[in-house]
Amino acid sequence: MPNKTDRQRAIRELIEARPIGSQEELRRLLFGRGWDVTQSTLSRDLREMRLARVPTGDGVRYAFTSAAMAEDRPRLEELMPRFFQQVDGVSELCVLHTAAGGAQPVAEAIDLAQWPEVMGTIAGENTILIICRSAAGREKIQRKLRLLGRADG
Repeated sequence: MPNKTDRQRAIRELIEARPIGSQEELRRLLFGRGWDVTQSTLSRDLREMRLARVPTGDGVRYAFTSAAMAEDRPRLEELMPRFFQQVDGVSELCVLHTAAGGAQPVAEAIDLAQWPEVMGTIAGENTILIICRSAAGREKIQRKLRLLGRADG
């Protein structure tokens, strides 16, 4: 029976050969190559291989990440006009709604911006929870996000 190294080699080959936008799509392609993997195994492989879903001109797809690629990642100023839909909040909590697939890259860009008002982010598919240090900080973040979201890209 093939091992984890062989399975991850197959994942690498598939990712490099074509755009793949979801774990389910990747799981089906692996099945076509004889790999019947569970979602949890595939998630673990993707994490270990440092693969992430990133926005491209053709939609969201899996790509390899690395520290060297961090400088090449789109900045918040580039992402917000593309993905911003609305922002709201209460107390120290800010909720940012994005277009489908936009939450993860926008949350990462917010984290990389290292705004002093932000403690951290949690992202889903199209919603980001931003935990701020204070209610005043949350208000400031909301203003920044609205301005960035309406900027001419």
